[in-house]
Amino acid sequence: MAERDEPEFSGTWARKLSKENLSETAYHAIRAALMHAQLAPGTKLRLRQMAAHFGVSATPMREALIRLVNEKALQLDARGTAFVPELTLTELREIRGIRLMLEGDCAARAAERAGDPGADELQEIHVGIMAALEAEDFARAVNLNTEFHLCLCRLADQPVTYDIVESLWVRCGPILSRLYDEGVPGYEGEHPHLRLIRAIRVGESRAARAEIEADIRGLGAGLDRFATQVDSALAV
Repeated sequence: MAERDEPEFSGTWARKLSKENLSETAYHAIRAALMHAQLAPGTKLRLRQMAAHFGVSATPMREALIRLVNEKALQLDARGTAFVPELTLTELREIRGIRLMLEGDCAARAAERAGDPGADELQEIHVGIMAALEAEDFARAVNLNTEFHLCLCRLADQPVTYDIVESLWVRCGPILSRLYDEGVPGYEGEHPHLRLIRAIRVGESRAARAEIEADIRGLGAGLDRFATQVDSALAV
């Protein structure tokens, strides 16, 4: 299993915390970092280091980490240190299957209600993704891709479904840091995001579902290869 000695603190996810609701704030900050691929698989989150960086005592940081361990977003090693787990191929495919169902439902629902304002919001995020890829800022591209999918689910106005989808992204977000390891994936013809946006703009729910499913599947092959390598390493 790949391990990293420490997390990256160069981004915006690890900010100093105020004294109010320290554990809750730390929990949400780490959870968002997982969801947006800012913490890679194998990264160790050492308690004292994390507490010092956030500017809090060990107790609220421990509470936040244990909460994420209980949600299976993090794991503990033999020494009790929290780390970002690797996803096996089976786990990755199970999560993808659930995402296909739930995000497909959200896309169909968004097409029924979001109209031009929702399509415009998604268009702006997609433009940002393309600009980040052009600049080879792959971390930003992954971050914005996550935001694209979550924005789509918010547009569906199904809060229970949204909460479930968000928890799935917490579990699969770290592996998305590997999304562009083998370069930018190619698409035949128009990008699925653009076809999805057009379907939402004109209210075509079936087309919207089909396009988000195509997008999820289209990015899956490279991640499957990485998860297969994890399975092989675990089998040794």
